[in-house]
Amino acid sequence: MMERWKHYSPQLLSILRIVAAFMFIQNGTMKLFAFPVGMPPAGGTATPLTEIWFAGVLELVGGALILLGILTRPVAFLLAGEMAVAYFQAHAPASFWTVVNGGTPAVLYCFFFLYLSAEGPGPWTVPALWHARPSVSHPPAAAAPRLHA
Repeated sequence: MMERWKHYSPQLLSILRIVAAFMFIQNGTMKLFAFPVGMPPAGGTATPLTEIWFAGVLELVGGALILLGILTRPVAFLLAGEMAVAYFQAHAPASFWTVVNGGTPAVLYCFFFLYLSAEGPGPWTVPALWHARPSVSHPPAAAAPRLHA
């Protein structure tokens, strides 16, 4: 039973990547567009060109690229670094314990993205779909007549 389940590991990696990226994108849309909810405490958006605003851009654009499986390794490495910075700047000063400082999502995203940067996106990506498309075959061009001397 476990051997058969293990066979689906690549597809499950793709599902994990897609779901995690969808959730990660929501952090960016919250910061940039106050959607689906604004940033706490007042429910607004990040001030443009601030560190929080740039984090929102990384989360929105990087999350979309991860979701689609485009440039997964370098983007995931960049996002792992973003989440490490977020943890140590915003969460770690409050407490060592993630359950106390609210940093659990940042740590999990950090290590998930670090793993993706090494493992890759899995088989279900937009580039894989693009390359799997059947090519349009054109009938062979008629050969030009040969002139014999």
